[in-house]
Amino acid sequence: MWEMTKNSIALFFRGKLFADRVKATRQILIGILVTAVLLVVLAKIGVPLWLAALVAALLGGGLQPYLFKDLKYL
Repeated sequence: MWEMTKNSIALFFRGKLFADRVKATRQILIGILVTAVLLVVLAKIGVPLWLAALVAALLGGGLQPYLFKDLKYL
């Protein structure tokens, strides 16, 4: 299991994990943007920063499987 994880990380950083790197990058950036916007909005409306970070991270992380569902791997 550890070897598979190391191999996937190495392929990701070499740019050879996904068949369409542009789409994968776009999906990653969408996830980052959604998480950042959630964090800022929640903090601006007065939610404590620790709670805003927790909620934004949970929702942003929960969004990743949806964003990555159509990605093709090499």
